[in-house]
Amino acid sequence: MLSKLKLYSDFVVLKHTLFAVPFAYLGAFLGAILTTGGVPQLRILLWVGLAFLGARSAAMALNNLVDKDIDARNPRTAGRELPSGKISLKEVWAIIIVSYFLLFFSSYQLNWLCLLLSPIIPVTSILYPYIKRFSPISHFVLGLNLGYAPVGGWLAVTGVVNFPFGASEFAMLLLLFAVTFWVAGFDIIYSLLDFDFDKKEGLFSVPTFFGVKNALVFSFASHIMMLVLLIGLMFVLNLGIVFKAGLVVIAALIWYEHTLVKADNFRSIPVAFFNVNAAVSLSMLVFTVADVMMSIP
Repeated sequence: MLSKLKLYSDFVVLKHTLFAVPFAYLGAFLGAILTTGGVPQLRILLWVGLAFLGARSAAMALNNLVDKDIDARNPRTAGRELPSGKISLKEVWAIIIVSYFLLFFSSYQLNWLCLLLSPIIPVTSILYPYIKRFSPISHFVLGLNLGYAPVGGWLAVTGVVNFPFGASEFAMLLLLFAVTFWVAGFDIIYSLLDFDFDKKEGLFSVPTFFGVKNALVFSFASHIMMLVLLIGLMFVLNLGIVFKAGLVVIAALIWYEHTLVKADNFRSIPVAFFNVNAAVSLSMLVFTVADVMMSIP
């Protein structure tokens, strides 16, 4: 039983949940602090975490299902659980169904608006693996899938969107696009590992479409855009010295990530992909929440 759970965990790359679940909790904390001056209820944090777990696990399983034949031909991915036969198609479909049930049930437990908007997540998750067959914008669609995280956490607490937008709504838009550009930037770097294979297969990515050197420029520009959006967040929410210190830490981590990857050397990409990006998301959560809480009377 434990070995099966380990297999399923590896199949959906559960450890990569660290990339974006902090942004879901960041949205929840901002929603609570900005509207009530307090912190989210533990019940809300539980359902936010479960909703995110379901959404991300289903998206990973769908991506692996759609790409199973491509992954089987790719030497880097041929040993993965589905193409290698370690996991069956029935098991994959079961993971997808259970994961989406977890998403929808958790959304129901939060509020009606979360439930109403939750089907958007499967739509873009299904689109992502197909878009890379004809367009390099797939990196940004993937980014959008994770960009929903802070908005979802915020809606879990507030349950309402005000029109016209106030500072809280603008803050969520800035976070949505900041996460989108951040994910797109590191996904462009990660796609370099499959550059030769994608070129041969006619798959679209920023590296195969624009070349490796230009792809690194696109990735760096995406991360600069992330930082610009976070600076915008600082002004919208009137954040202080702690958040500014966090921005410096995040900028340093982004810079370090880009020093690890060279146009002729991809060996450090796994380090840049996992370790650095996990540190970025956790830093964003800790520094932002700490700054906002310090401003509470």
